[in-house]
Amino acid sequence: MGSISIRNVTKRYGLGGTGTAVIHGIDTEIADGEFIVIVGPSGCGKSTLLRMVAGLEEISGGEIAISGRVVNNVEPSERDIAMVFQNYALYPHMSVYENMAYGLKIASVPKNEIRRRVDKAAGILQLAMLLDRRPRELSGGQRQRVAMGRAIVREPEVFLFDEPLSNLDAKLRAQTRIEIRKLHAELGVTSLFVTHDQVEAMTLAQRMIVMNAGRVEQIGTPETVYARPASTFVAGFIGSPPMNLLRGRAEGQTFHLGGQALPLAEPAPRDGDLILGLRPEHVALDTTGRWSLQVDLLEMLGAERLVHGRVANADFTLRIDATLSAPREHSTVWLRWSTGQLHWFDATTGARIEG
Repeated sequence: MGSISIRNVTKRYGLGGTGTAVIHGIDTEIADGEFIVIVGPSGCGKSTLLRMVAGLEEISGGEIAISGRVVNNVEPSERDIAMVFQNYALYPHMSVYENMAYGLKIASVPKNEIRRRVDKAAGILQLAMLLDRRPRELSGGQRQRVAMGRAIVREPEVFLFDEPLSNLDAKLRAQTRIEIRKLHAELGVTSLFVTHDQVEAMTLAQRMIVMNAGRVEQIGTPETVYARPASTFVAGFIGSPPMNLLRGRAEGQTFHLGGQALPLAEPAPRDGDLILGLRPEHVALDTTGRWSLQVDLLEMLGAERLVHGRVANADFTLRIDATLSAPREHSTVWLRWSTGQLHWFDATTGARIEG
């Protein structure tokens, strides 16, 4: 069983009142076999949290348990985990086989068992033909697979991935994401995966932990986090391009923004200062639309276009199919959206308001 319990975990650097808190009381339960992605911007504490689970960072408060055993004071080597880092950390003078087998050799695992585990991992990761090569003879993607193979042969209860795809180019990242998904489907080992890339998070996660400034903003499936963001931070971080967020004042079926009164198809959840959210792909061009957009520029992205402009002097982006007739830059177009596509947030706290 590879379940993980994180109970009111905190992290502080320094002593006494001069210390700096970087993790502020995180609570979550991860079931055996789940693939969890911790996502957030640089400096939000996601790698620190992962390293505390690994035992590479001491926790300042709270409790971490793996498979029901509290591991606060347990050495990393005794936690039954395997970690894959951003840098491959392969021994350049060793072959692929020797790199994958090294940890087992140090642990005095019998040679025939080492061979069995390495051959099995090499088969899963399509490395069987590369076992005699040195790291310098491998591509970046192959080196990352060797690093994952080194973790697999340990047959741990938990895999920890610390931004393992950051050094790969876009094409290799996409390929390796698929390989990691297949790997998890085959092995079923509990996995914690840290990334700042929301595309990686959306494609890999069974559930996501979205972090901001050492706190959890939202935990949920990618579908839930995308469709019902818990805060303006989540709405602005998850999605490419991010959700349009317009700060104004609601009054019944009117939203006052930048001195303009914008009509709504249905009343806002409450009157007063609010933030209205609308995803770029949920907006369409329509001459009978309710809002006007002053077009500033267009971005061609192959199968689709991004139209950037201003609604009542607020920045606004919509995504349209590239086969549609594109508006001209510096022109005025009209926008429509379907009922139920608006999101509302508290103007002070940024928290989601249910309609």
